[in-house]
Amino acid sequence: MAREHHVYTLLVQTGRSPDDGLPDGATGAALLCYACGVDEAEAVRETVAVLKQADLSPLDVTGYGTLQERLDDGEEIDTEERALMDRAAAENAVIVAQATPLYDEDD
Repeated sequence: MAREHHVYTLLVQTGRSPDDGLPDGATGAALLCYACGVDEAEAVRETVAVLKQADLSPLDVTGYGTLQERLDDGEEIDTEERALMDRAAAENAVIVAQATPLYDEDD
């Protein structure tokens, strides 16, 4: 019997690697991802694997739970975010919803 998959909201911090496509001067990036998995650990493993294949260098992953867990915590989830979560579930995929380059504050 197949276990039910859920979509998890993950924030991934990356460092730099030679072909990561990040802007010059960036020290890394913060990526908001929606990832499908039977549990959060599987979603994290899948996300890290996909990002490494994309020549990114994941350093840290923070999990924010499933849609239901976030709703139970009182978060408001807009229709655009729900649509991305639905897409991740339908495709059993990792969706990078937002990528924000990070820079040293000294620069």
